[in-house]
Amino acid sequence: MAYPPIRRFRYIIYLMDILLLSLTAFGGAQVHLMMMIERLVRKRRYITEEELLELQALCQLLPGPSSTQTVTAIGLKIGGQPLAYLSLLVWSLPAMVLMTLAAIGIHYLERNSVSLGFTRFVGPMAVAFLIYGAYAIARKVIHNLQGWSFLIISTVLAYLYPSPYMTPVLIISGGIAASLNFQKHEKMEKGPIRIRWRPIIFWISVLITAAIVGKVTNSLPVRLFENFYRNGSLVFGGGQVLIPILYNEFVEFKSYLTDQEFLAGMALTQVVPGPVFSIATFVGSVSMQSEGVTGQIIGGFVATAGIFLPGTFFIFFAYPFWDQLKKYRGIRASLQGIHAASCGLTIAAAMSLFQPMLTDWQPLLTVIVTLLVLAFTKFPSYLIILGGLILGLAF
Repeated sequence: MAYPPIRRFRYIIYLMDILLLSLTAFGGAQVHLMMMIERLVRKRRYITEEELLELQALCQLLPGPSSTQTVTAIGLKIGGQPLAYLSLLVWSLPAMVLMTLAAIGIHYLERNSVSLGFTRFVGPMAVAFLIYGAYAIARKVIHNLQGWSFLIISTVLAYLYPSPYMTPVLIISGGIAASLNFQKHEKMEKGPIRIRWRPIIFWISVLITAAIVGKVTNSLPVRLFENFYRNGSLVFGGGQVLIPILYNEFVEFKSYLTDQEFLAGMALTQVVPGPVFSIATFVGSVSMQSEGVTGQIIGGFVATAGIFLPGTFFIFFAYPFWDQLKKYRGIRASLQGIHAASCGLTIAAAMSLFQPMLTDWQPLLTVIVTLLVLAFTKFPSYLIILGGLILGLAF
């Protein structure tokens, strides 16, 4: 597709903005959404805040990494599939490179018995980012008692029953419950809903082909691609849901990584900006550490491709008829329930991560101080994380 020069220049600026976000967006999906609102909506006005929140709600309904899907959907909206693929690449590439280097570095540190204690402040800081992000987004999207009730119920249920299946159940339930208030929304003229099945055909074809080739050749890179592609096709709710799934498969079941390696990767995921799904890059890279540096680079690449491609296919499938679908009052009404459930799931994940820190004053104090810094200062997130790393090195 050939774009006019002025539009092409605007798309280059847009990709530079996505690159800047990918280098500075620490924390989970709710934190990323805050930064997207600031840069892509208020500063550049690529889309409206309402459109961004609607896209984010759509991505919450689909399996895969919601922040990555939101970025891809924005690219699809303003520039079609070519810009969507470029947005995906620019958004995910920095994290892929950094996590692959981190995996290579972890392997080196293990061989030389070097401590990873310098990351001790980063984990509590990540919890604070999750809490503050969920709170900030909740204030934007929840406007009545029903919405706050959905948030509290979702938080409690997700915390008490930490299962990957709880995420789609709560999001769908919140959407259905909120949709019952459809009469409060004005009627809009509806058009025909045209569904294009090609992205779903691509998704199924890649999954079947990878499974067959992996079984026949027994190639570890192909099998890793299939493993991550399958997980990327089934995970609802973001990186905090993906992490226990990867732990069960690659540490407990397949023993590709040790407990210590996986925990180190979790800590480093909080240091690296961009999508939390970059933990997959780390796991894929470490899984091939026996093949040397080249093998680790290949492992990181196939894991990244496998984890991100399914979500892209789902966006290409759902977005074309989303504009018509949201003209139904019930669909528009359901968005508040979806947003509330999403915020509740984020708070529940933060609570689960925060609970083990209650017995130690250092992480507890780190969470409190980070929340105060986020609430009362305008320090960029990457400077806060950098400060945590410097403290870790100093003490």
